[in-house]
Amino acid sequence: MHPRVHSPARRVRSDKTRAAILAAAERIFAESGLAGARTDAIAAAAGVNKALLYYYFRSKEHLYEAVVENHLRDFNRAALAVLTAPGSPRAILLRYVDLHFDFMTARRHQARLLQQMMITGGQPAQRLVRQYFTPRSRALHNLLARGMRAGDFRRADPFHTAVSIAALIVFYFSAAKVLQWLGHADAHSEANLKRRKQEVLDFIRYGLFVNPNP
Repeated sequence: MHPRVHSPARRVRSDKTRAAILAAAERIFAESGLAGARTDAIAAAAGVNKALLYYYFRSKEHLYEAVVENHLRDFNRAALAVLTAPGSPRAILLRYVDLHFDFMTARRHQARLLQQMMITGGQPAQRLVRQYFTPRSRALHNLLARGMRAGDFRRADPFHTAVSIAALIVFYFSAAKVLQWLGHADAHSEANLKRRKQEVLDFIRYGLFVNPNP
């Protein structure tokens, strides 16, 4: 093999190309779905030859899976660090919700992609759930249970509480276009995102915390 194949400069170019493909694919898959998305359009948006899509990802289906996994991997790394940290369950939960909201803000197409994948189901979705959702759900469940035992959170079912927290965040992004059709302003504007995050944090504090204003 040529000695320059694994040179730092070559790796940097390869990483940039892969990142450009993933970014373009994320937007186009969110707009058109897996079936409707065209690899020609993804390649053009990424500024690469279409052959590179297959070089890096083998197929359109594998590219779709890689787009979703790229987000889940980054989010899980940050989320698990927060959820398993020592400290007050109240403070940790609010930090986690803040983090989750900021991730969805930065990658707003992911809500629709995740929704599409989970509705479709199949082996890729099952693998992603086992690999990423399961450890994060377990960590959040443990945090909620710890907070309930400590008297910080009101007594509730940790599973349903976790589902409700996720829905408060994710639904806003997956339904952004519907909210616009209903007459609301751009859900992704800076002012509306700031307002939504505060509403979510307040809803959790007043709905779950024994003492919302310590």
